[in-house]
Amino acid sequence: MTANAMIQAQLSSLCDQFSTFFKEAPTHAAIAPGRVNLIGEHTDYNDGFVLPMAIERQTLMVASFRDDDQVHLKSTAFDEKAIFSLSSNIPTGEPTWSNYLRGPISYCLEKGITPPSGFNVLLDSTVPGGGGLSSSASLEVAMATLVETLADKNLDPVQKALICQKAEHIYAGTPCGIMDQFISAMGQEGSALLIDCRSHETTPVKLDDPNIVIIITNSNKAHELSGGEYAERREQCESAARTLGVKALRDATLDQLKDAREKLDPVTYRRALHIITENQRTLEAASVLNNGNFLAMGPLMFASHESMKNDFEITTPELDLLVTLAADMAEQGVIGSRMTGGGFGGCTVTLAYAEYAMPIMKSLCTRYREQTGIEPSAFITRPAAGARPLTVTQYTSM
Repeated sequence: MTANAMIQAQLSSLCDQFSTFFKEAPTHAAIAPGRVNLIGEHTDYNDGFVLPMAIERQTLMVASFRDDDQVHLKSTAFDEKAIFSLSSNIPTGEPTWSNYLRGPISYCLEKGITPPSGFNVLLDSTVPGGGGLSSSASLEVAMATLVETLADKNLDPVQKALICQKAEHIYAGTPCGIMDQFISAMGQEGSALLIDCRSHETTPVKLDDPNIVIIITNSNKAHELSGGEYAERREQCESAARTLGVKALRDATLDQLKDAREKLDPVTYRRALHIITENQRTLEAASVLNNGNFLAMGPLMFASHESMKNDFEITTPELDLLVTLAADMAEQGVIGSRMTGGGFGGCTVTLAYAEYAMPIMKSLCTRYREQTGIEPSAFITRPAAGARPLTVTQYTSM
């Protein structure tokens, strides 16, 4: 099934469920994809460079107006419904998942993106949760896009991404960088996106060769970015930047780091080493992909994983195994592989030749299951389009 066919099937089912639950047909819809980061991990909050792409897994939302100022939120994944008044000071509340949506609504209203009344929303997501594929950013950006559609007004895409990032900071309590919301809001079909996390400049990077695909393999060891490890890594990077006398590690060179080695404890040194070298790898990756030199991407991906394993210490034995298994299949069509996402669990991203992708994916899953006893999940994707409104007329059943 093509990506568009999957979206159409998901939207059709969601419209039917909305009609059953709310006793009326939806009138508005919006979509926002998850993402996978090809390279550039933990560089975003260091003002550095990242190279993500939107994936063919997404959050869909359908909605209709109410005759009062209330917002009723329902998810296909949970029984509970969230109800609150439409205002620019929406509090956090229950159920917990609704906080990923309350924030974008509140901040849209602050920007003057105001629907004429309250509204009902039903959402459904095919982005795996806890896998490092930005299921939370997909929720946030889809919600902001839906509010734009309901208000018949548009935010600047950068501004939309930034208010969704703020929502994750304030409403969900996760001090994330800007990458996830940026790529969900601004992804382009057939391209990855090089993001300068300081200037917010985005540059499309070609990844439209039909012979190349991305395999995403979920170790099914879930991560939790609001846990202490993420905040600890961020604090270590900021400490290294202060010692080096730079605004952020994006501004530091390897020579500067080596010269300051005696001033840094060994752990902080290794954290800085990962960020500095990862920025270099990310810029090089964008260059080789734009030139269609996919084979040169492989060593950069493997080197990135080794740096995350040894210097930043955010991988797991399961993720390391998946990358090792992929590396063993270089002669079977694997180009490169690495952990993706915040770490401490989640997924690997593997660049491979399309004609061998299905056997590679099956072999990865089989060998991983045999060695760990854990059932993985995997899918093949190409770069997808970013957030946008959808038309529901042809899908409604009432």
